[in-house]
Amino acid sequence: MKTKDKGFNTKLIHAGAFEDEFGSATVPIYQTSTFKFKNAQHGADCFSGKSDGYIYTRIGNPTIRAFEQNIAELENGYDGIATSSGMGAITSVYMALLGAGSHIVSSDAVYGPARGILEQDFSRFGVEATFVNTTKAENIIAAIKPNTKVLYIETPANPTMDITDIALCADIAKKHNLILVVDNTFCSPYLQKPLDFGADVVLHSITKFINGHADIVGGVIVTKTVELYKKIRHCMVYNGCNMDPTQAFMVLRGVKTLGIRMQRAQENAMKAAQFLQVHPKVGWIKYPGLETHPQYALGKKQMNGPGSMISFGLKGGFEAGKKLMDNVHLALLAVSLGGVETLIQHPASMTHAAISKEDKLKAGITDDLIRFSVGIEDIEDIIDDLKQALDKV
Repeated sequence: MKTKDKGFNTKLIHAGAFEDEFGSATVPIYQTSTFKFKNAQHGADCFSGKSDGYIYTRIGNPTIRAFEQNIAELENGYDGIATSSGMGAITSVYMALLGAGSHIVSSDAVYGPARGILEQDFSRFGVEATFVNTTKAENIIAAIKPNTKVLYIETPANPTMDITDIALCADIAKKHNLILVVDNTFCSPYLQKPLDFGADVVLHSITKFINGHADIVGGVIVTKTVELYKKIRHCMVYNGCNMDPTQAFMVLRGVKTLGIRMQRAQENAMKAAQFLQVHPKVGWIKYPGLETHPQYALGKKQMNGPGSMISFGLKGGFEAGKKLMDNVHLALLAVSLGGVETLIQHPASMTHAAISKEDKLKAGITDDLIRFSVGIEDIEDIIDDLKQALDKV
């Protein structure tokens, strides 16, 4: 079924799917490490690229391929590259686009390990990294050096919920001959399509919204051009961080309900944010759906909805937040996000613990910041849970 001209929710279900010889209604799991060639010439043609047949699951697999094509279509990209984890996607992009003596400019508030691997590992091989508040164009421009190769942004940022102007970053990247990479995990293609705003590469931890059920770990990269696709895919294959066929099957199942899950979750998040905004024990809140968000207008412009991620702090600081987190009953005190269940966690001591305190403060990751991933439970129950926990603070 051709889905290029179909609606988003139709694409979620049908994009990338193919009909097997038995007429399976869903893409089957091809749980095999290797594939049999028709003859010696066919094997040679597969390796030379003359044939698009399958060779070895690290290189390619029909189940994985269906998922890659599904997400590429959802992101309006050239093609997709599935990886074993979100960090597998991030590392594959870094490995493909950076080298000894090169430099990357990145949002300062990004997923902790995405920053940590640059500071602790890539630095050992001569890669420089500068982390700035990318919501301000002047910060990006000032950080660019003659050896800068990549501009890497995460929007909304993890965990500060800062929103960066993708189109403006694309203009800066084009002017300085940089590759613009956008981590779109917090939005998923349901809410935001960075390639449409000029990005060159978009990536996701599909562990989060795309799969949405907290039962697999995975990542995916989508490129705008064939050249970038070949470069990053080659790197991913040689580094061996490919997705497993069963992973791909699970995500293909999860992605079918992305639209209805995200719609319900962001409706819940708006009501939860409105509750928190007026609660006397809440000191501040950042949620793209509230007009008090500093980049509220930009969010309306480049996102199709505010999403379901909220950051807030209590007037009593970290100790008050700790008491809140220790007393929720419905929300799970756990890292990750984007599942059907509501999660709560403390970034400064958990997901971003490896970043120095000074750098966390510069990025706006304060000790009182609580990250709240709103699920699809009944909103009355989510708010009641917050209410009873806040009563104990």
